[in-house]
Amino acid sequence: MKKGMLLVALLLGAIITQAQSVLVKFTTNQGNFTVMLYDDTPKYRDMFLAEIRKGTYTNALFNRVIKDFVIQGGVLDDTTLLYEKQHPELGAPRFPAEIKSNRYHKRGTLGAGRDDNPEKAAYFNQIYFVTGKKYTPAQLAELEKKKGVVIPEEHKKVYESIGGIPRLDGDYTVFGEITKGYEVVEKISGQPTDKNDVPVTPVIFSVTVLKKK
Repeated sequence: MKKGMLLVALLLGAIITQAQSVLVKFTTNQGNFTVMLYDDTPKYRDMFLAEIRKGTYTNALFNRVIKDFVIQGGVLDDTTLLYEKQHPELGAPRFPAEIKSNRYHKRGTLGAGRDDNPEKAAYFNQIYFVTGKKYTPAQLAELEKKKGVVIPEEHKKVYESIGGIPRLDGDYTVFGEITKGYEVVEKISGQPTDKNDVPVTPVIFSVTVLKKK
């Protein structure tokens, strides 16, 4: 079996064995893709669905694009932090972390953006998709040493064969993954950007619910 076909088979096998109750569709001006939300991160699944209903992700922007790292959508950090500074009476609302050891930053996963708070709580209105890169065993070993962690062997195999961003594991909540149309995310990841990583041509997206128990 060719390497590409093998990777696709691995991904499809993981999807089938981890069938989830909610699928959502991202419709963008660069193409469309489908995402399943994990049932074992129910708080983030439900929070994201609530934000969809509120219109947070209707005609939103992928406003931070870093090739071989992530594409980020929703509201930028600076915008949120400035608003909170201007309205101190509102405090700084964040959503408590729901980090699971079996949900890691492999290529195509959906995570929640956050600022540098010690609780690792996330913004309500910022998400990202992992593009990342492939890692060698030596690079993963060096990362383990640097962070003082042990990366599970299963995760290592995925990072070596498919890619991702292992250094984010344990620090950000991952709550879904792409099931169809990953090539659209790759296309967005390759868009020209300015010095602040903002796409020169706006990448607009809306999210709708496809399947829900």
